[in-house]
Amino acid sequence: MTVDYKATLFLPATPFPMKAGLPQREPQLLERWAEMDLYRRLREVSRGRERFVLHDGPPYANGHLHIGTALNKILKDVINRSQQMLGKDANYVPGWDCHGLPIEWKIEERYRAAGQDKDQVPIVSFRRECREFASHWIDVQRAEFKRLGVVGDWDHPYSTMSFDAEAQIVRELGKFLMNGSLYKGSKPVLWSVVERTALAEAEVEYHDHTSTSIFVRFPVAEAPIPALTDAAVVIWTTTPWTLPGNRAIAFGKDIDYAIIGVVASREDSATRAGDRLVLAESLLAAFLAAAGITSHKILERVKGRDLTGAVCRHPLHGHGFDFPVPLLPATFVDVETGSGFVHIAPGHGADDWELGMRHGVPVPETVGPDGRFLDHVPLFAGRRILTDDGRTGDANAAVLEALGTCGALLATAPLVHSYPHSWRSKAPLIFRNTPQWFISMSTGGLRDKALAAIDVTRFVPASGQRRLRGMIETRPDWCVSRQRAWGVPITVFVDRVTGEPLRDQRVLDRIADAVAAEGADAWFASPPERFLAPDHDPAGYEPVTDILDVWFDSGATHSFVLEQRADLRWPASLYLEGTDQHRGWFHSSLLESCGTRGRAPYEAVLTHGFVLAEDGQKMSKSLGNVVAPQEVVDHLGADILRLWVVGSDYAEDLRIGQDILKQHTDVYRRLRNTLRFLLGNLARFDARERIATDAMPELERWVLHRMWVLDRTLREACDSFEFHRFFADLHSFCAIDLSAFYFDVRKDSLYCDPLEAPRRRAARTVLDLLFDHLTAWLAPFLCFTAEEAWLARHPGADASVHLRLFPAVPAAWRDDALAERWETVRSLRRVVTGALERERAAKRIGSSLQASPLIHVPTDSPFQQATAGLDLADLFITSGASFTNAPFSADAFSLPDVPGVAVQVRPAAGSKCQRCWKVLEDVGTDPDHPDICGRCADAVERHLAAAE
Repeated sequence: MTVDYKATLFLPATPFPMKAGLPQREPQLLERWAEMDLYRRLREVSRGRERFVLHDGPPYANGHLHIGTALNKILKDVINRSQQMLGKDANYVPGWDCHGLPIEWKIEERYRAAGQDKDQVPIVSFRRECREFASHWIDVQRAEFKRLGVVGDWDHPYSTMSFDAEAQIVRELGKFLMNGSLYKGSKPVLWSVVERTALAEAEVEYHDHTSTSIFVRFPVAEAPIPALTDAAVVIWTTTPWTLPGNRAIAFGKDIDYAIIGVVASREDSATRAGDRLVLAESLLAAFLAAAGITSHKILERVKGRDLTGAVCRHPLHGHGFDFPVPLLPATFVDVETGSGFVHIAPGHGADDWELGMRHGVPVPETVGPDGRFLDHVPLFAGRRILTDDGRTGDANAAVLEALGTCGALLATAPLVHSYPHSWRSKAPLIFRNTPQWFISMSTGGLRDKALAAIDVTRFVPASGQRRLRGMIETRPDWCVSRQRAWGVPITVFVDRVTGEPLRDQRVLDRIADAVAAEGADAWFASPPERFLAPDHDPAGYEPVTDILDVWFDSGATHSFVLEQRADLRWPASLYLEGTDQHRGWFHSSLLESCGTRGRAPYEAVLTHGFVLAEDGQKMSKSLGNVVAPQEVVDHLGADILRLWVVGSDYAEDLRIGQDILKQHTDVYRRLRNTLRFLLGNLARFDARERIATDAMPELERWVLHRMWVLDRTLREACDSFEFHRFFADLHSFCAIDLSAFYFDVRKDSLYCDPLEAPRRRAARTVLDLLFDHLTAWLAPFLCFTAEEAWLARHPGADASVHLRLFPAVPAAWRDDALAERWETVRSLRRVVTGALERERAAKRIGSSLQASPLIHVPTDSPFQQATAGLDLADLFITSGASFTNAPFSADAFSLPDVPGVAVQVRPAAGSKCQRCWKVLEDVGTDPDHPDICGRCADAVERHLAAAE
């Protein structure tokens, strides 16, 4: 009788394809999730569980997603999915930040392109266009986020421009107004001439900028010590345009200063023999060279404290700058560069303003919102510091000319240094004294409350705590006003006589109710009496026209998302954003919540790094190294992008590019092949095949131990929010422990053993457990592939791997002694495999099944002890194997890192079995099957009997 032996083998069979086709398959799964309403199903199955709330830091609704936003949203999704599968209710409500200058600029561009003046457009009409623009991009970004596999309440997201959100923002501001924290003050703030508004620190970035540095002398008018008589104090500055605003000079009490007399100087020097100058002695050499002084003598040395009480004249005295310039002690003066003296312009710097306030120095207003000197400024009225497009104006040159004319300018030089720029327009900024609205850091103890909240918040990584704490410790009062149109207005009325804000809860409530019904436009479209009457005379009050800093908007989201939705909780379990948000959303949320509720709105804060190009450079269109997430998804699939996120250490800056994506694609392929092997070899699996753990061979119990270890690692990763180490272990488990070892060893048994053979049943039991666990473990990370694999085995309209929990791994699976023994077994196997590869490379064998290795070990070898009771041929995928204590020849194979063993490869004795391909001596012992071995003959007979 002729038998088709292939038909008697248990070969893998699965519809799960080797080629993933993710760009085509993933959209189909998204449709399936939408049809079954996966989000609703998740809420239903997790009802009553402990809640885990990751509050979404709102992205800005003004363009397509970039790779950094994709990283952020994928990481949030991974954390939410993993917490859900740990048995929690991880409800995710996405949101958008919709107000602010970027959108306003886009609408202004339309008007400029049409040759229209935006300021002639009614503000309500302009704001309507901004709202429509933001709405459009919310829809675009929502589709892009969903394509990444992010699950959440996409049908009911939050936005800072919804009427209920705007009303709550008004109420939150009202709390600061009512407790006295909100006040109007005049203070220097970072001002964008291009954008015509104040900027928050989070809206500022620093770039190299070339400035003109100058040394200028201020003649001493009142000398507390004789040595200062007829001398001049030398200051150094990189902002000559601020000198018209100078009102004082700062010195360091402990700095050593020298009073020098000029003996000789170059012909082009502004100094002359006999001039007396004062500056820090340690900076003297650099100044002498810059000022062209060729000879000098030190007349006297003094400590900074000896200068207390000195008063100078402004270098432009007699030209409208006829006021005293006192010398004041300050801790911020250093001797790293310059002269050891800092010229103080209280209207153009935070340190300058604070020093001036402490000493009663007046704060002049010298520069208008357009970057021009105001009309009352002598000599320089109308001169521009910066032009409308951010270029250097003519003010610096005019100041230098005036100083040179009066002999005060001692030296000039270009200086490249880090300088503040707008993150939107990329134009340089200026410090400008302007009337603004502030939230006090001291009223109500806001700073102390915020610092106390930081101390009880968990930070991942821990360095985030120090960073945020340092910012809160030193930050000035929060400037919350902006001179723009698109945002939530500062809904405050100011008394026309006293200038004080009206603090009346009844008025605030009426405003909030109107905004809730009509949106923030109600403030601009309504007459004041709508809110003031009947309690106050509208004629006595003026409405504020500034809008709120958008960081106040996003900082208040906890109040209208976490507190308002019954399916969430306050405070949030976690806030997660990039490292720049220590000065952004983490910061503003902390201040807003501590100022109104006395604690942070979050229990933990997680930060990730920025995304760089493959070579470590910043991404730039001009460099052509921008990686768009949409392109990655279209060409490779979202799961590849998700794999890049979890396979990277996102505590540091991440890199991405074609080579890196190729590496992750290779990793994905190995993971997919692992799933395919499991599915193929679980074909027609019946639960009745399962056998108990204690009845399994050692190899299967070793796999279970490895699963116990991985489960523990996974749960630690979920708790620490650090997944890259777990994912490296998971990949190693799949690629090395399973594919290159366990699967390799057990293929023969799975394919060739009789159907009911205990060894085959044990292997299939473990494969079943592996599939059950691996699909769950992969689900938060490779959400599409895990679902595809699960459905290949468990189809059903309502089936989804994402409705599962991580399986509970029995403690009994742990076996440390067995694991240690199998480390020894695997070391031995590496030596044998190396010997077989050498023989194959030399073409002395074709297949390892043609070999029967002879393993040379000393007496009482740990290798021989570790493999006692194991089938060595199965372990090495050979047709035979044996140990010997006899000496080995020089050509025996060994590995230096596995001492005490050497291998010689001999040909296996016997004939080749035509079914399992092993070379065995019992081939042909069954006369009915003369070309196969005894095991295969038994398997064939069982197959034939079952078929009858």
